Amino acid sequence: MPNADPNAQAVVTRFAPSPTGYLHIGGARTALFNWLFARGRGGKFYLRIEDTDRERHTEAAVEAIIEGLEWLGLDWDGEPVSQYAQRERHAAVAKQLLDEGKAYRCYLTPDELNEVREKAKAEGVRFESPWRDADPATAPADKPFAVRFRAPREGSTTISDAVQDTVSFPNSALDDLIILRSDGGPTYNLAVVVDDHDMGVTHVIRGDDHLNNAARQKQIYEALGWAVPVFAHVPLIHGADGAKLSKRHGALGVEAYRDMGYLADGLANYLIRLGWSHGDDEIIPRDKALEWFDLDHINKAPARLDLDKLAHINAHYMAALDDRVFTERAAPFLEKAGIVLDTDDRERLERAAPFLKARCSSLADAPDAAGFLFLKRPLQIDGKAAKPLRKEGAADMLAAAADALGDEALWAGPETLDSRLQALAAEKDVGFGAIGAPLRAALTGGRPSPGMGEVLYSLGRVEALARIRDQID
Repeated sequence: MPNADPNAQAVVTRFAPSPTGYLHIGGARTALFNWLFARGRGGKFYLRIEDTDRERHTEAAVEAIIEGLEWLGLDWDGEPVSQYAQRERHAAVAKQLLDEGKAYRCYLTPDELNEVREKAKAEGVRFESPWRDADPATAPADKPFAVRFRAPREGSTTISDAVQDTVSFPNSALDDLIILRSDGGPTYNLAVVVDDHDMGVTHVIRGDDHLNNAARQKQIYEALGWAVPVFAHVPLIHGADGAKLSKRHGALGVEAYRDMGYLADGLANYLIRLGWSHGDDEIIPRDKALEWFDLDHINKAPARLDLDKLAHINAHYMAALDDRVFTERAAPFLEKAGIVLDTDDRERLERAAPFLKARCSSLADAPDAAGFLFLKRPLQIDGKAAKPLRKEGAADMLAAAADALGDEALWAGPETLDSRLQALAAEKDVGFGAIGAPLRAALTGGRPSPGMGEVLYSLGRVEALARIRDQID
């Protein structure tokens, strides 16, 4: 457990996922908001694994969460904290509350508990255990008990939330929650308060599904005489149809988005804008996000997941990739599509990268965008020979193009190749299409491809001229 300086004023945030699955897209946004708020202010950002539910806990889930955070580029201070490892500390705090009369032992059996709850519900009153005001001397000697927090009966508990503004809860609606189970295990609300206090957390930024918990947690903070952190409850993400987010909307783990070819910076930029805004800025690089992010501009309404907008933002980061980085990251997607790259293929792909990046909204688009580069000679499309050129005069145009492009000096860049073809069209007194159409068919077999000069330059002189001659022959 990190030791916090009680006199420190620096911002301290935390991300506290339950390790029961992957890093959900909503959890990733919560982690990002906490990271930006702390790092942008020179503060601390901690990772705490809330693993007290041992039946659902898996180490594989912990690893998936950590892998997802690392892929997004979110670092944390110190080692990840295990909430389960702090259970003795939680029990000690529960005992402190017992000793101070701010909690009590409840001996209700499950059947008795259900009976008391049903009676309270029927009478329309707050549930209270009969052991709240019982004489401790009447407690059974060997009967198991849970520890309940002695919540105030009157008045209200008010949360001054950085996102939701002021929210009040009538204490009549907040019953005496269990803080320590009969097996000695702490419950969520106690463990969170103790851990956040011990870690020196100053700002609790999380989903607004925890807003009710905030009221209970504030009561525990005040009972212990501890400073209450700033709460910021962020509206949850909904689907494009406004319904609660589910897998059909794209509620996947971040590793799924990675495997779909999205870049970490692209996904992070999209998540920043999913519920927070900085004017009309849509593309927000990481350095600007650290400078600009605050709690004041988090929207109060739920954000809606829009995969088209994610693709649009990701395309910006695709276009900005270094050519070599694009090649390295695209290679696995090409290989998954059955295109195994040798050294020449990689060189060709890197040469084509400047023209391909703008045609890809994600790395998953690379096989289609770059597929023309790796066609086997004579050109084959989907394992079948490409159709020969039948248009009258096409072979003559190809022969003229091959002669015109023979000078090695022309292949320094796509611009010189384009200029030579334009000059050839003028010499032949034909429109550029009369040359471009058969040439594109010979070079790409009709596969998606960039401009003609870019296609030629990407393929390289030897390969391009060989494909042209294949069609002439």
